[in-house]
Amino acid sequence: MKIFNTLTRQKEEFKPIEEGKLSMYVCGPTVYNLIHIGNARPMIVFDTFRRYMEYKGYDVNYVSNFTDVDDKIIKKANEEGVDPSEISTRYINECKKDMEGLGVRPATTHPMATKEIDGMIDMISTLIDKGYAYAVSDGTVYYRTRKFDGYGKLSHKNIDDLEAGHRDIGVVGDEKEDYLDFVLWKPKKEGEPYWDSPWCQGRPGWHIECSVMSKRYLGDTIDIHAGGEDLIFPHHENEIAQSEAANGVPFAHYWMHNGFLNIDNKKMSKSLGNFFTVRDISEKYELQVLRFFMLSAHYRSPLNFSDELMESAKSGLDRIRECADNLRFCIEQRKDTQESESENGLFAETDVFVKKFEDAMEDDCNTADAISAIFEYVRYINQHIDGASGAFLQRLYDRLSKLCDVLGIIIEKKEESLDSDIEALIEERQAARKNKDFAKADEIRDKLLEMGIELKDTREGVKWNRI
Repeated sequence: MKIFNTLTRQKEEFKPIEEGKLSMYVCGPTVYNLIHIGNARPMIVFDTFRRYMEYKGYDVNYVSNFTDVDDKIIKKANEEGVDPSEISTRYINECKKDMEGLGVRPATTHPMATKEIDGMIDMISTLIDKGYAYAVSDGTVYYRTRKFDGYGKLSHKNIDDLEAGHRDIGVVGDEKEDYLDFVLWKPKKEGEPYWDSPWCQGRPGWHIECSVMSKRYLGDTIDIHAGGEDLIFPHHENEIAQSEAANGVPFAHYWMHNGFLNIDNKKMSKSLGNFFTVRDISEKYELQVLRFFMLSAHYRSPLNFSDELMESAKSGLDRIRECADNLRFCIEQRKDTQESESENGLFAETDVFVKKFEDAMEDDCNTADAISAIFEYVRYINQHIDGASGAFLQRLYDRLSKLCDVLGIIIEKKEESLDSDIEALIEERQAARKNKDFAKADEIRDKLLEMGIELKDTREGVKWNRI
């Protein structure tokens, strides 16, 4: 498995800290509103990476947090006149609904920042004791950025050219030693949630949260840290500085970052009117289509979202699902037929598609090429489905299902039943066809089409689909 490591800017062979195990931390959303489609990309990408590593036999400890204390959460709470915890709880639940719709599996652990305050105070205290942090008179605690020799190694920025990160909490004052120093602990303001600390009643800075949650649930050194490329600086850079100064060991061996998502070739923004939540998209498309769209490009590439590209993704997903649907139908019709020796040889030929799929995934999680391999497999299935035994078709189906499951693509059709009047019309049409009354059969077909039921005549019998 080769991974493009942001730290070294090159592809590297993945070597786990512990054989057969993978520790992975992915930065999650700040829960003050419904998640948008930009939030969805890292969720889908790194869920797919996790699925592949599990497919390869790794025991994956996958941690993804919820930032549930933040200026935006407090602002939203003040607007609604409720406690900030009510906002964060509401949108954590909504986020989990969207994740389920996107096919994103729950993390091994979903820590929340507000539950890890004691650990943050402990790490800040350690940094102060080691001389990497200092408190000023109002109780604000800053990190001494220039004291950490490796600062800038992830973002590949020269420390002398840097400006303070725009997401830092705090104000540059006379007591701040250097404009690059960032906040670890912030004094409370009127009406804000706060916790007691040795320095003041207040709350943590954004960066310290992930350092502490990663340490608690994965250890001082982890295999992979991941997130969107917008987090490289300052968030991930600051995480490295905090964690390595406090723990005295490397923080993460590999750093993975997904590319930006644009809307019709423009940056997504509310002011441009091109800001879409996952819930918005679900009103027009099944969320599996959004997942398929996200995986149709390499995760490190910029991705452009448009209706045209979503329609293309829907068509691609439909091709795979139609193949799976045909397989299920034929398997049911031929369930008692056994595989022949020649079919066993034909199945062996499909190993090439599995290899292409795995080769793509092994090459820095190239889901675009992995999907291409699945399309090749679908074409092969369509060429060999006629007259094939049920046992052979079942093996083809199981393999297709397994590969699609790695991508989080659901091909199993939900059991659907028809109303008795529709079933009666289908039977009436079949009787008309048997009696060679094709005019009546066509009339019934058209009537069913108006009712949202599409019929397809096959050698095994009639198939129906809702449209």
